[in-house]
Amino acid sequence: MSGHQAWSTVRSFSRDPRVAQQKLAVGTWRRVFGCARPYRAQVIVFLGLVVLSSVLMVLTPLLLRQLIDEGVTPGDRDLVVRLSLSVAGIAVLDAVLVLIQRWLSARIGEGLIYDLRTQVFDHVLHQPIAFFTRARTGALVSRLNTDVVGAQRAFTSTLSGVVSNIVSVVLVVVAMLVLSWQVTLGALLLVPVFLLPARWVGGHLQRLTRDQMNLNAELGTRMTERFDVAGALLVKLFATPARESAEYRQRAGQVRDVGIRIAMGNRFFLTALTLVASLATALVYGAGGLLAIEGSLTIGTLLALAALLGRLYGPLTALSNVRVDVMTALVSFERVFELMDLRPGIVESPDARDLPEGPLDIELEDVHFTFPSAQEVCPASLDPRTEPDPRTEPATRHGEEVLHGICLRVEPGQLVALVGPSGGGKTTLTHLVSRLYDPTSGAVRLGGIDLRSATLGSLRAAVGMVTQDAHLFHDTIRANLAYADPGADENRMIQALRASLIWDLVESLPDGLDTVVGDRGHRLSGGEKQRIALARLLLKAPPVVVLDEATAHLDSGSEAAVQQALDHALAGRTALVIAHRLSTVRAADRILVVDGGRIVESGRHAELLARAGLYARLHRTQFSVGSD
Repeated sequence: MSGHQAWSTVRSFSRDPRVAQQKLAVGTWRRVFGCARPYRAQVIVFLGLVVLSSVLMVLTPLLLRQLIDEGVTPGDRDLVVRLSLSVAGIAVLDAVLVLIQRWLSARIGEGLIYDLRTQVFDHVLHQPIAFFTRARTGALVSRLNTDVVGAQRAFTSTLSGVVSNIVSVVLVVVAMLVLSWQVTLGALLLVPVFLLPARWVGGHLQRLTRDQMNLNAELGTRMTERFDVAGALLVKLFATPARESAEYRQRAGQVRDVGIRIAMGNRFFLTALTLVASLATALVYGAGGLLAIEGSLTIGTLLALAALLGRLYGPLTALSNVRVDVMTALVSFERVFELMDLRPGIVESPDARDLPEGPLDIELEDVHFTFPSAQEVCPASLDPRTEPDPRTEPATRHGEEVLHGICLRVEPGQLVALVGPSGGGKTTLTHLVSRLYDPTSGAVRLGGIDLRSATLGSLRAAVGMVTQDAHLFHDTIRANLAYADPGADENRMIQALRASLIWDLVESLPDGLDTVVGDRGHRLSGGEKQRIALARLLLKAPPVVVLDEATAHLDSGSEAAVQQALDHALAGRTALVIAHRLSTVRAADRILVVDGGRIVESGRHAELLARAGLYARLHRTQFSVGSD
């Protein structure tokens, strides 16, 4: 038995046997074969070569038998030469077949990985924002890595292994029975002697492997959290590097200990398998040797039996666990399909039309909104906590209305500010205007067109949004700006940066536009990040701008700079602005006070102060606090 077969057998017995009892969703098999349809010709050729290799594997011992019995023993030199050349030719042919199989396997496997990854990635990007607020990022990434790779193995290692092992076992057993049924039965009697302890060792290895995966995942999570800028800053601020190092050593030690136990378990498994194969070989030579002495067997037949025996135990033991292997691959497929079956929350209507060009008005007509339930947006495997946690999520976000009959209109070029207590529905309202969600009832219109009837491309081009935590990718300033308009040249980028009052800083950096901003832009200050985000917005040049508390967490100096940049960004555009600091919206054309999912007040700054309502109370509270 080859080393590759031995290690494949170890991996097979190390897999979780409980997976074999898992029930697959209806239609899984059909969908699996559907994924392989573009590669069906290559799969057929690949399996044909696998079968041919198995035949050649059995043919070689039979030719050696003939070489000894009909060539060496009688002294037929010509036959010895011809058969030796035949054995050499089979070895060369088998080597060529192995290379072709590997090439086809790589083509099929990598093609499947490419197809599944691109399809899943594209599908995930079209999920509603609620999906990303619930799904665990690590589990989601695992679907595109571990599960996708596990799925492709169904058509490479698992499929080829099953076919190869079945053909090999059948051919080897038939050939051995023809050569000597007595010796064959004796060799087969040793199989249970190996399989019973192998299953026990396999179960032990499976538990250790699961522990190792969990420990490695915890170790990886810990490193990710501590190596993140915010995590590293927290460690330093609380002066805990020594404690962190001690805890890391303790967890890394657990991984080391489990790794040693797994290594010893694998070696025990392989040693047992080798021992049984050696005992079987001793049995063949012992029993076969006696039969040869009696004249019942020839020397060539005895050697052929010994050679065939070495090709029997690996495939035979692997087939004893084939159901687990197949189900492991199919479960990976099912986990990928689970993602693919998620329905995108925002879909484009078949008869969608582009939004008109130029200035656009915003209109919300009797808008009601209820957040979708967890079950609607995210499978439990990605978010085990399917019920809202009242400590972190308000109950009204699930199953209860959060917006109640909102009606408003923003004229083209007008600036309307949204203010009010936290949790009142301001951000939700702006998400509807950006069509991150669709209203439960009512309509949201831009330029007179219901957003559900507009093309998503024209909508994304028409609406630009800057949040209070402006996100920048771990890339250059140039790349972050180009995300808004990949075709923008350097001059346009510089103009946008000038308008955002950040060009002087960018120009002073050693690498200028090619400066890497770091993870989430941490190499820049909050105000600098916001101005880069505003430059990105200006580069996009949308007619409608939505700002979600863009100056909420800035100091006075940064706020003043960002506010001045905002004046440039909003000039001539229809704007809907959420304001945390009321001082930033005094000049708004209209201020809407949102509370409890309703617009409770509307007017200009002076009018709302004169009414002595909620706005006046918020203004009084904020400025009295600010004056202390």
